[in-house]
Amino acid sequence: MKILLLNGVNMNMLGKRKAEFYGTDTLAELENKVKQYGVERGATVVCAQSNCEGRLADILQQADCDGIIFNAGAYSHYSYALRDCIECISIPVVEVHMSNIYEREDFRKNDVLQSVCKAVFFGEGINSYFKAIDFFANK
Repeated sequence: MKILLLNGVNMNMLGKRKAEFYGTDTLAELENKVKQYGVERGATVVCAQSNCEGRLADILQQADCDGIIFNAGAYSHYSYALRDCIECISIPVVEVHMSNIYEREDFRKNDVLQSVCKAVFFGEGINSYFKAIDFFANK
């Protein structure tokens, strides 16, 4: 099984921003941990990140994998372009968030991607990503 781990806007700032929400791991450290977790469950995880909405849509549309784990960052709250992109592709997408978006600022409680994703895991730091791996591994 091949899984794309796609991180969106500002996820490259992990390890530098709000450790109480995002922990202290850098993006590279998070990716390595998720890759290792995937290997332990029989999955190959490839990683990508972009701060650009259009580039994220390009990556989603061109993906060649069995499943996508997507943390769109703030785009989750308002990007109808990414929502429509996910709806158009045939690869199942699982949305993840490290923090609990429903216990933060009001604008974060709106999640426009959720309705087109197969599952959403949030509020458990890196464990949200691990749960997404498990979702695909158990299918």
